[in-house]
Amino acid sequence: MLTKMKLVPYLTAVTAALTLAGCGSSDDPDTAVFSLAVSDAPVDSADAVWACFSAIELIGNEQGTQVFTIGEDSNTIASNDVCKDSNGATIPNTHGLDLLTFTGSDSETILNGVEVAAGVYSQIRLVMAAGSFVQVGDQQIPLSVPSNELKFDGVTLSAGGQANYTVEFDLRQALVDPVGQAGYFLKPRGVRLVDNAMIGHIEGSIAEALLISNQCTVAPTDVGVPVASVYVYPGHGLDATTLADIGGSETLEPYAVTGVYYDNVSAYDFAIGFVDQGDYTAAWTCQIDDDPEADDVIEFIGSSEIQVGADGSVVRVDFSAG
Repeated sequence: MLTKMKLVPYLTAVTAALTLAGCGSSDDPDTAVFSLAVSDAPVDSADAVWACFSAIELIGNEQGTQVFTIGEDSNTIASNDVCKDSNGATIPNTHGLDLLTFTGSDSETILNGVEVAAGVYSQIRLVMAAGSFVQVGDQQIPLSVPSNELKFDGVTLSAGGQANYTVEFDLRQALVDPVGQAGYFLKPRGVRLVDNAMIGHIEGSIAEALLISNQCTVAPTDVGVPVASVYVYPGHGLDATTLADIGGSETLEPYAVTGVYYDNVSAYDFAIGFVDQGDYTAAWTCQIDDDPEADDVIEFIGSSEIQVGADGSVVRVDFSAG
């Protein structure tokens, strides 16, 4: 795939502050308070993506495997009746969430303020249950997760402190519908664990005049369909030929991808939440289709170098026509 970019200079707009709520510190100097939430970057091919969560596992630190089961542990989110088995019966100790309702900086806490031994943990696992599905129109299409769990790298929990983490689902990268296989699959690609103290959020817009001048769709009847896409890559001073699409073969994979949506009035907005602190390049295109299982050709129209701060700060990226 050849990725093209017109190197038109755009400036990053002013940064605003956004505070994320957290739990208090532990009173015991040998323990830490740990919380885990989930959030999502939307996907255009589905009306809803219902993920069934069963348990959270914290592994290592000479503690073995600590399991926090949905509905059993008082620190977990309550179970609900969304997740069904093949006979239509509710699967106990599960909580189904529509990931598309928690986009941008929105999130849902599934483990809140559990007190654990401080130290270095080798891995965090999010255990999934049967019953996950993708809603497309009137169809409920089964959604599978390899090995029924998502595995993340370890974390260090400071003695006497608090640790608030979020699992960010970038569904444009993670949600795939393989040819010749039944149902959707949720792959680890595009799913990341971030420390809320070390992340920020990206929000922005594209001017309608800029969309028109580049033959993009404007004022769509269905505001749920994006008019453009924004890709975010780590680093500044990037070589456009190294920028991969989702599933592409180039050197640099996108950190995150999102759509640009019409607000049914005059604005065309986008948002990417829970981005690790650091330098990034945001590039936009009129193309909205990018098969995560194929090497697609993406022609970027403009880009902006941005710096994402910490503690939930928001950086704006506004692409203007003049």
